[in-house]
Amino acid sequence: MAYRIEKVESLLKQEISSILLFKMRDPIFGFITVTKVKVSPDLKIAKVYISVLQKEERQPTLKKITASAGFIRSELGSRIKLRYVPELKFFLDDTLDYVEKIDNLIKKIHENDQQIEP
Repeated sequence: MAYRIEKVESLLKQEISSILLFKMRDPIFGFITVTKVKVSPDLKIAKVYISVLQKEERQPTLKKITASAGFIRSELGSRIKLRYVPELKFFLDDTLDYVEKIDNLIKKIHENDQQIEP
């Protein structure tokens, strides 16, 4: 069963990315990357994690994509062969922010090390 869930997650990620790139008319959707899709065990709900290039556009983009969830779901229904197309819930993926924060901390530590050495 876990293998099937992984296949469905991969398929949904690919198809949602394609829909955002080719079917959505708003140019803001061109700067979205679908980073991960997690599907519930019963395949009824899909959590879609997105990354947005510009930090200041993240919340407005999340609102727009959430408002477009019905359209995206109907497109998925015509593209994939599942008995039930999962309900889509969109979330911002803040992994890149976390990586950037850790990277800055490491740089700061190395700067302090260089200042301490005689």
